[in-house]
Amino acid sequence: MDREQEDLQFLGFFGVFKESVKIIFSWRRIFSQITLALILPLTFIFLAHIQISQLLFFKILNDEVALDYKKEGTPSYNKLSNMISSEWITFWLFKFVYFTFLLVFSLLSTSAIVYTIACIYTAKEITFKKVISVVPKVWKRLMVTFLCSFVIVLVYNIFSAALLYFWARYFGQYKIGIAIFFALLFIYFVGFVYISLLWHLASVVSVLEDVYGLKAMIKSKALIKGKMGLASALFFADCSFDCLSFVIGVELLFEHLVVLNITPHIAIRIGIGILCFLLLFKVFLLGLVSQTVMYFVCKSYHHENIDKSLLGDHLEVYLGEYVPLNSRDVQLGEFYV
Repeated sequence: MDREQEDLQFLGFFGVFKESVKIIFSWRRIFSQITLALILPLTFIFLAHIQISQLLFFKILNDEVALDYKKEGTPSYNKLSNMISSEWITFWLFKFVYFTFLLVFSLLSTSAIVYTIACIYTAKEITFKKVISVVPKVWKRLMVTFLCSFVIVLVYNIFSAALLYFWARYFGQYKIGIAIFFALLFIYFVGFVYISLLWHLASVVSVLEDVYGLKAMIKSKALIKGKMGLASALFFADCSFDCLSFVIGVELLFEHLVVLNITPHIAIRIGIGILCFLLLFKVFLLGLVSQTVMYFVCKSYHHENIDKSLLGDHLEVYLGEYVPLNSRDVQLGEFYV
């Protein structure tokens, strides 16, 4: 990053994306290596999951339709019923394995990108070998932060479900209940987005500072103050428009043209599959880089100066151990513009 830290606080929505793209193109070699090793497998897992899930699910649907034509209690009915039960078990086991691998590669990719950008920021020599050696150690910290955020989301959803039950029991049958329902839905959505913002920023905090888990969530809560609008805009751009809407669009395109075999020409199907693959990993990469840039923007906004030499020293790997950045090393006081 060529910008002085004092200037980062003035980056807006387009400025963060411009800075992210600039970083990627300026260091295209190391990012290409990280992409090949981590982000491409993540993209492949995502797309492969679509096809395999469709095959398993359609097989279950066909068997359930066939079961409707079998007489209950007959040997053929019992055999088919047991087969469907086994297929459902296989389906959910596959889902579990998929989400496990998706989580692992997501956290590994986040570790690699955050560490790499921190090295770029401190002007330290960065190699792919160094990144790969550090990533497994940083990944453990990210896992703790993820589990913490997962518990928070779980509790939040349980509380929301209790509110929904209360609404259905006492207000669902009244006209005013509709207004209350949409109000609750809006509040739930805002809360979910806020937790997601904290988790994204906490992931970067877990790599670059000496806190992780709940402490990283609390730290990200403090950092995001004053930059909530920008963080929300980036979240919707990365997740809603670029990731959710775009990925859903890519998923549907991939589903209908590749998985469901609507297009008769095999060359077109392969071409569409490759296009979806290329577009997806670009979205994943840009999202991770902009997430890290947002961290430096928040640090700059709160006048928490980061000493580049100290940060660089702590990012080095000594004796095979990753030394996390200490809070007192990164917050050397406040600077004022």
